[in-house]
Amino acid sequence: MRQPFRLTSTLGVASKSAFKSTSVRSFHNSRPAANFFTSRTTTPVSTLTKARNAFRQSRTYIGQTVAPGAGAGNLVQKLVVGGAMFGGTLIALNIMFNRETREDGGMPPYERSYLNDTFMHTGLGVGIIGLSARAMFQSGFTYRMMATNPWIVMIGGLAASIGTMMGTRAIDPSNYVPKYALWTAFNATQGALLAPLLFMAPPALIARAGLYTVAMMGSISFIGATAKQEKYLYLGGPLLAGVALVAVSGFAPLVLPATAVRTLAWSENIWLYGGLAVFGGFTLYDVQKILSHARMAERGLIRKDPVNESISLELDFLNIFIRMVQILMMQNNRRK
Repeated sequence: MRQPFRLTSTLGVASKSAFKSTSVRSFHNSRPAANFFTSRTTTPVSTLTKARNAFRQSRTYIGQTVAPGAGAGNLVQKLVVGGAMFGGTLIALNIMFNRETREDGGMPPYERSYLNDTFMHTGLGVGIIGLSARAMFQSGFTYRMMATNPWIVMIGGLAASIGTMMGTRAIDPSNYVPKYALWTAFNATQGALLAPLLFMAPPALIARAGLYTVAMMGSISFIGATAKQEKYLYLGGPLLAGVALVAVSGFAPLVLPATAVRTLAWSENIWLYGGLAVFGGFTLYDVQKILSHARMAERGLIRKDPVNESISLELDFLNIFIRMVQILMMQNNRRK
């Protein structure tokens, strides 16, 4: 149910890129930045020219020099902010959602091992996604594909993503080679869908969004791991309804006229902040579902499969991360 929503996430992000139409989501566009690669003619600029200029600007950003000592200061500041967010979120969520903790004296060893294996696979999967997205961006593969036809990339990437995910889940965990091969292919397709984001956001902003996403998911995961058994498994139904609402709001700019500014603004807020709440709830639900599966696997009812468990957490991470990037970009546009 959640995987088709990756299309809306990609469309929501791609709608702000150089490949978008000027009438989509125009209610929150910022002032256009000066472009060195402007056309000398008075004819309208083609989509291919816009894509080429955006690609060149994103490449030149990486080559800009930074003042000595500025990078270290910014890194320390980001680490402090990330740590404060993690601690604050953890304390707030503990107060709000975790007043009643486990009564079995802590997490049993088998559940702890199962959860640690799932987190390890989740981290590896996110790393593969990031490396593949950066490789496709630096090689120009994403630029050439998006310049040819962005819709083919999005629809084809979505189909490949769903296919590899279903194939990974269907393979028995004892067949290591095909299962990990399809799991790697699934992560690579997620990287291809995420690569256009690198055209729009600078590396520093992407790093901040990643840090905030890790802080948010880490604190929520701690709540889910220390809460009572199956305390939040009831959230599955309401969260599916919430993700459907968020998905509809993501498609709103494609069907509503650009003059419906207020309606589009509401749909944008639902897609951004409502999506953060929904996928934060999915993180809480998925952690408790993993622990429930661990207890079932210990009794021999199901096979232990941390690869399948990690896919849900990876999708939660990606959806939260994309919204973090978009929110930070909007904040930067307001400051200009």
